[in-house]
Amino acid sequence: MQHLKALNHYFWKYKTRLLLGIVFIIVSNYFRILTPQVSGYVIDKVEQAIQLNAGITSVAKTRNTNYNWLVEAFTKKIENDHTSLKQNVVLCGITLLILAILSGVFMFLMRQTIIVMSRHIEFDQKNEVFRHYQQLDAQFYKTHSTGDLMNRIAEDISRVRMYTGPAIMYLINLAATIGFSLYFMFHENIRLTIYVLSPLPILAITIYYVNTIIHKKSEKIQALLSDLTTTAQESYSGIRVIKSFVQEKAMFSFFSANSEAYKKNAVSLARVEAIYFPSMALLIGLSNIITIAIGGYYLVSHQFNVTAGTITEFVIYVNMLTFPVSAIGWTASMIQRAAASQKRLNEFLQTSPTIADKSDQPQILRGDIFFNNIDFTYPHTGITALKNFNLTIKEGEKVLLLGRTGSGKSTLAQLLLHFYEPDKGNISIGGMQIDQISLQSLRAQISYVPQDVFLFSDTVANNIRFGVQGNDSIEKVK
Repeated sequence: MQHLKALNHYFWKYKTRLLLGIVFIIVSNYFRILTPQVSGYVIDKVEQAIQLNAGITSVAKTRNTNYNWLVEAFTKKIENDHTSLKQNVVLCGITLLILAILSGVFMFLMRQTIIVMSRHIEFDQKNEVFRHYQQLDAQFYKTHSTGDLMNRIAEDISRVRMYTGPAIMYLINLAATIGFSLYFMFHENIRLTIYVLSPLPILAITIYYVNTIIHKKSEKIQALLSDLTTTAQESYSGIRVIKSFVQEKAMFSFFSANSEAYKKNAVSLARVEAIYFPSMALLIGLSNIITIAIGGYYLVSHQFNVTAGTITEFVIYVNMLTFPVSAIGWTASMIQRAAASQKRLNEFLQTSPTIADKSDQPQILRGDIFFNNIDFTYPHTGITALKNFNLTIKEGEKVLLLGRTGSGKSTLAQLLLHFYEPDKGNISIGGMQIDQISLQSLRAQISYVPQDVFLFSDTVANNIRFGVQGNDSIEKVK
């Protein structure tokens, strides 16, 4: 859960939407929680009318003329009470309809605030991660696969959005529903409430136990999904090589093995999550049975002021708690998955580029290029590419470097572009050390044609002019 603290600044940014959403959730639940009380009131009124009618019928059956005046008096009262009862039933029906409409309106508003907030956070977070990817240096991309990077910015952020939206909303809704229900239940009948809520400790233990398993499995599944995405991405990118060497079956077998591992773990997680809903249904069912059995006993024995309306209220309260309580498992699962995904995102967001940009001022590069006693070993492989290398290139001079594969020619170009930091020695342009030159200025003024051919999904013209787009600051200085 501590990994999700990284999202707090987003909640602060959208605090207005979050606070309004919380208010709408509370108001919506308040209107919903009044429904059992209105229903209980109607049931009690109907029960009273039935009992009174039964009493008059019993007196009338005695056929004793001494009671005729009593029967007539009670008959008139029953007629008046029936008229009043009809009015009460109609009024309560209208009240229930109004409460349902108001609850629905505020439920719509709570989704419009909290769910929309989660979409804004998803947008901001994707931009933050992509921006950070752009700042990381070549060494980072040598040690991390493209598929893993794609999975983190897509799948992991989507899982985090389920926490910032639905999980938060249902968690607050759960707290509001349970809070209101417990308050009115204890206010109505303390003893019956204690019996009805007795299965809840079992529920809490089940949730805690299953949550621990879900968290561990979620982390493993996300790692397997990254491997699967990487395999697919490499297969798509290298499809010509695969077909040239007739390796379709081998690559399919490799992908199938990764996919099978992901499937087994995902199915295992689904089995664990499946424990939640049957457990919730069982415990809610037990609460209903306890309500009817013990409430009915108190009603028949005339104890603790329990009426038919009270039992009705408690049954409705328990069933109102069914979805929020059953959603505990789903919400907990979303939070655990989001925590696992945010942990993976934090690993990248907390990674700093090894090449620090010490200047943000545009600079014009002129003069000689000087490589002075350069030693360089690739950190991710341990291969030494250059050893005590010296070279001076005069301004306006053209130099051709020849050498066998792996002799360090490409390494020189990457060091000049400051993709890597030399282990020893220094590189200067016009007497200025390249580590003191803005990376933007340095790379914008050097034309570099890499060995790996890559074209963006755009026109040929846009691919050609790609290197000069966005360099207005350099042009202005020139």
